[in-house]
Amino acid sequence: MKKAGRQFLTDQVNARLSNTLGAGSSEDVTEANQAELTSQAAAENELSDTAGEDIVTTMEEVEGFQIVRAIVCEHLAPVRVVYRDAKSYCAILVDDNNRKPLARLHFNRKQKYIGLFDENKKETREPIENLVDIYNYAESLRALARSYVWAGCDASSPR
Repeated sequence: MKKAGRQFLTDQVNARLSNTLGAGSSEDVTEANQAELTSQAAAENELSDTAGEDIVTTMEEVEGFQIVRAIVCEHLAPVRVVYRDAKSYCAILVDDNNRKPLARLHFNRKQKYIGLFDENKKETREPIENLVDIYNYAESLRALARSYVWAGCDASSPR
């Protein structure tokens, strides 16, 4: 139930963000994005067992997630790529399975990092200055996404 609720909210936010980005001024877009993310975070906290543990999903984390999902979408169906926020990082996972990590966004400190995983699922933190720097690691993200496809995880999923 929790997973279905989270996926529904994510789909709703994505649809509204797409509509908002298509029309309106940049100020309207920013205000609409912030309102959507605030309502999504509130709804997720209601669904979450860990509500009240100071886990706050920021707009920056959601935007970072969207960038990672866009990078890997040619190899994995976008609905399979989800995020799960924690106190110290925001995990980006395949099939909402913590054994299939794509990346971790460590944005809760002054210095931001993206955590990248190798074939042994060992994390390496790379410093980034802003969200656009995530694109510098696109090939690493795609390689990991391909490993999930070749492992037979995506054989029946539409792309």
